Amino acid sequence: MEVIIQKDKGSATKLVARLLANQLNETPTMTLGLATGRTMEALYDELVRLYEAKEVDFSKCGSFNLDEYVGLTPEDPNSYRSYMNKWLFDRVNIHKAKTHVPNGSAEDLDEECRNYEALIRGAGGLDFQLLGIGSSGHIGFNEPLSALRSLTRVKALTRDTIEQNSGLFPDPSMMPRRAITMGVDTILKSKRAVLLATGSSKADIIAKAVEGPLTAIVTASALQLHSHCTIVVDEDAAAKLTHRDYYDWIFQNEPEWAAYR
Repeated sequence: MEVIIQKDKGSATKLVARLLANQLNETPTMTLGLATGRTMEALYDELVRLYEAKEVDFSKCGSFNLDEYVGLTPEDPNSYRSYMNKWLFDRVNIHKAKTHVPNGSAEDLDEECRNYEALIRGAGGLDFQLLGIGSSGHIGFNEPLSALRSLTRVKALTRDTIEQNSGLFPDPSMMPRRAITMGVDTILKSKRAVLLATGSSKADIIAKAVEGPLTAIVTASALQLHSHCTIVVDEDAAAKLTHRDYYDWIFQNEPEWAAYR
């Protein structure tokens, strides 16, 4: 795991966007793992800017999203399929037939989860998994006590997640109580994982995920097991980290990061 600290939200977001764009330009047919949420909106805006500047091309890649609410159709404006269309897919030259979001309105949810996992395997796995982090430390909707070897499945959402996300619905009571999510192990099998977190509200959980014990209570801590994981944070989100000197040294001295300094 590498931790890259940037001065502010804008710098952290631009670094992750450039990291994804550079890898996509190197391997145009790669498979992306994509995330949703407030943090990702600025990231997708930056990727669209790079696309419009002809600095990245999405025409040959495919994608799989981390999760989707149970009970929402793809056409529902609160679904993550609608979110992805709004923030990225409708704004770049990606082929929608190559984009995948779990179907939260499937008649057989267990079968949908098995099929989704099989589609990921059939695509050769995830080349670049983009992640955010919830206040409880969840990645995807892998809420506390999710098995670290879990695969794509239906997961009951915690009260905190429901309270945090219900404000995004026109009527908070419309917020679903369950979601389909990639499993922790599904995420860990990605070839590269990049987690973006910004703001002081993420400082405590980033410190637990990065420097705390490996625990199913904080599922993001499982990224400590990932063979190629980068955590990108701004100064506010990095405030509780205790090994700042080492993280800064990595960014300033490792050749991989020379183009981003």
